[in-house]
Amino acid sequence: MSENKPVELVTCTIDGQQVSVPKGTLIIRAAESIGTAIPRFCDHPLLDPAGACRECLVEIPDAGNGRGFPKPQPSCTMPVAEGMIVKTQVSSEMARKAQEGMLEFLLINHPLDCPICDKGGECPLQNQAMANGRGESRYGGVKRTYPKPINISAQVLLDRERCVLCQRCTRFADQIAGDPFINLQERGAVSQIGAYEGDDFNSYFSGNVIQICPVGALTSTEYRFRSRPFDLVSTVTTCEHCAAGCQLRTDHRHYEVKRRNAGNLPEVNEEWNCDKGRFAFRYGRGDDRVTTPLVRRNGVLEKASWVEALQAAAAGLKEAGTSVGVLAGGRLPVETCLSWSRFARVVLGTNNVDFRSRPHSAEEAAFLAATVAGRSLEESVTYADLEKASRVVLVDLEPEDECPMIFLRLRKAWRRKKVAVTVVGTHLSNGSAKLGAELARCLPGQEPQVVEQLVADGMIGEGTIVLVGERAATRPGTLSAIAALDSTVRVAWVPRRAGEIGAIEAGLLPQLLPGGRLVDDAKARVDIAAAWGVDNLPTTPGLDTAGMLAAARDGKLSALVVSGVELADMPDPTGAREAVENCGFVVSVEQRFSEVAERADVVLPVCLLEETSGTFLNWEHRPGRVRVVNKQAATPMNEIRVLDALSSQLGSASGLATVAQAHKAWRDLGQWQGGHPKMESTSPIVPQTPMVEPGSVGRVVETWRQLLEGSASLTGADALLATAPAPVAVVSPLTASQLGVTDGQLIDVSGPISLRLPVKIDTTMSAEAVWIPSLRGDSTSPQARTTVPDAPGTVVSLSAVESDTSREAGVA
Repeated sequence: MSENKPVELVTCTIDGQQVSVPKGTLIIRAAESIGTAIPRFCDHPLLDPAGACRECLVEIPDAGNGRGFPKPQPSCTMPVAEGMIVKTQVSSEMARKAQEGMLEFLLINHPLDCPICDKGGECPLQNQAMANGRGESRYGGVKRTYPKPINISAQVLLDRERCVLCQRCTRFADQIAGDPFINLQERGAVSQIGAYEGDDFNSYFSGNVIQICPVGALTSTEYRFRSRPFDLVSTVTTCEHCAAGCQLRTDHRHYEVKRRNAGNLPEVNEEWNCDKGRFAFRYGRGDDRVTTPLVRRNGVLEKASWVEALQAAAAGLKEAGTSVGVLAGGRLPVETCLSWSRFARVVLGTNNVDFRSRPHSAEEAAFLAATVAGRSLEESVTYADLEKASRVVLVDLEPEDECPMIFLRLRKAWRRKKVAVTVVGTHLSNGSAKLGAELARCLPGQEPQVVEQLVADGMIGEGTIVLVGERAATRPGTLSAIAALDSTVRVAWVPRRAGEIGAIEAGLLPQLLPGGRLVDDAKARVDIAAAWGVDNLPTTPGLDTAGMLAAARDGKLSALVVSGVELADMPDPTGAREAVENCGFVVSVEQRFSEVAERADVVLPVCLLEETSGTFLNWEHRPGRVRVVNKQAATPMNEIRVLDALSSQLGSASGLATVAQAHKAWRDLGQWQGGHPKMESTSPIVPQTPMVEPGSVGRVVETWRQLLEGSASLTGADALLATAPAPVAVVSPLTASQLGVTDGQLIDVSGPISLRLPVKIDTTMSAEAVWIPSLRGDSTSPQARTTVPDAPGTVVSLSAVESDTSREAGVA
């Protein structure tokens, strides 16, 4: 697609002022360009024009052809024309009276409950009634009322009498999210907004309709009657839940976060965010919050002072020497990651450090070093690039679940610019179908061959962008095949967690130093040693997460230092628990009491992300500022301060005592000029032929983690969890026929896992596969979760459950 096409301008006159704007610009936008705000309710710059509220009426004495319109016209639906003359309420009595009249009509049935309405104080209807409306109403009748509120979902409430039928919410659902969860019902005077009858609520983006509603018709269960806008302190920050990098506006009152809204960052999330980013902010408020250091004495964790805890941690780590492993997790800002990287190499003297608390591989580590680490935003694929691509190919990535803003941007690119989307996988998910995607069918593990075939067919070539997810780490050969693609194909790696790109840049990998420098490169070590003010660094690549846990389990690793890692997230949760239990000494750096803390010798509490600051790098490598939201922290120590204090106890000054110092140290490192390693190819593994129990049907498992599942970050977000999709086993019509089941009937899944799930029949599903959600269970009870193995060729047996209404879905 051409990026340098000249922009055709048209010149018109608005309120006597001449203005030139691109052809096709709406009158309401042209007026904004000269500082004139025309009142509106239905108009939104990211939604298609509707002309539903008629509040933006203007006078057009000349439409550019010497003739005018006899009546006022809606400025939100009419593009400017060459020579057009427009008069807004600023210069036209006709426009002013028309707008005043429309407001009077809208207020006839609008209730006078502004003092108790959540929108009061930030309501466009209030503001425009004051600025553009009549001083008093001429209506003396009884206002229309409805029972209130009604539930659109567990987290979105509707007060129908407040609605002005602008249809912003329905257009968002249809155009942006692609989810039929809200629509305009009835006709004429009884028209009203409501939920789709008979359809289950199913949207990860429903909270956006609350924010864009221009009145108080749509409100949040979590926020309703909790506060007033003028009571809130607002902070612009960055979301911590995934690698999208969404800007948020977080509002707190009395040092407690009350709500989060999407920020306005056109380059990233535009004005949207997902429901997880909007509503999942209560995870640090429970009784499991750790605020006091804990030290194990006589087998029992007891409260201790900071001095006692730091001394105990230092004593145990000194005894372990360099036989230590550092598991830092993937949710930390880059400054904190850099502090962990320095602590491991300089203070502990080890390269046993890894951020990957998820399935991973040596092939993935090599891919990250060769194609991800040390890159800048200018070198990376961006959201804007997705809209310009000729085709976007998704490999082991489900954007709606794993990076929702990529999903919204791809949907926009497909809907408005016809960008083709190809999914490499077993089937087209609901999210993929909403992208208009086509399927390149393959079983887990066959991705390398399918990628090669797409290249041969010309579907991957110049102008194509390939987005590959972190699940590719479990599919040998996939990342090697993608790394080998022609340079005309642009590639981006998209992790699930917010801190993973920053962790790579900070060197939280066993073979990688900050900025993509290799541990076994002498020049790279000298470069980092000089920046950190030390004489030398460990020279041998260390153990990755799986290697550290195996070594700890076998007694070959003396100590573990763990930060914010959920053992249930590991590929083998049971083995991870055994490793922590068998390890000689464990230090847990935690916000909340966890499985690691339960088994640790020393627990050092740290503040929540909302209580500190830093920087996240999103999947584009774009920095997103994290600002302090709550200045009254339950504990004053962030991880950087804890590591600095622990370093002092170990006899090594870190030089990184504050976020500002760590940020400067990161910036001062600069980009590595020594080049990046080439990635060696890895032989793919072909999935095995299903071997199953007699009387059952065997299928290869495909799986991924859904956006709303049993993660600890969703603790306390009860209304949000109530909207999570129910776990199902997705099968092909052939599989359903062989099992003798229909949609909704229960089947037993046996083999490496044991589950009972309802069936969902999908006509796009491969006949050799079954899809099962990767992680299920109660977020407050990690032991109760069921982790579905994610490995090529994993085979399960499927069998129908005999009809018995007393048997429910779940762990069999």
